[in-house]
Amino acid sequence: MDDFGARTYGTSSGGMDNRPLFGETSARDRIVNLAVGGFTSLVVLTTVICSFVFPSLPPRPLNVFFAACILLTCGSAIVLIFWYRQGDLEPKFRNLIYFMLASIVLLCLCANLYFHDVR
Repeated sequence: MDDFGARTYGTSSGGMDNRPLFGETSARDRIVNLAVGGFTSLVVLTTVICSFVFPSLPPRPLNVFFAACILLTCGSAIVLIFWYRQGDLEPKFRNLIYFMLASIVLLCLCANLYFHDVR
C-alpha cells in the first residue's frame, strides 16, 4: 500500500520534501477561513441549543431531529475540510466547502425560524 509518510510532492530526488501540497496559505486566507468557520460554528451551536430549549421543555422530537440533520451535514463539511487541509483535495474544492458552509448557515436560519414559529 502507498506509504503516505514518504510523499515527495513531485521532486525528482528521492529525499523528503516537507513543502505543503498547495503552497503556503496567505494571512488573508487564514483570516477568511477562521471568520467563515467561526461564524458557521456559532450559528450551528445556537441552532442546536434552540432546538432543545424552544418552544418549551421538554424539546419537541421534530426540533431535535432537525438539529441532528444539521449536525450530520456539518460532519460531511468537516471531513472535506480535514481532507483539504491534509492536501488530499485540489484547491478547487475550497469553493465547494464555502458553498456547503453557506448552505448550512441557511439551513440553520430556516430551522431557527421554524423553532421560533415565525410566520
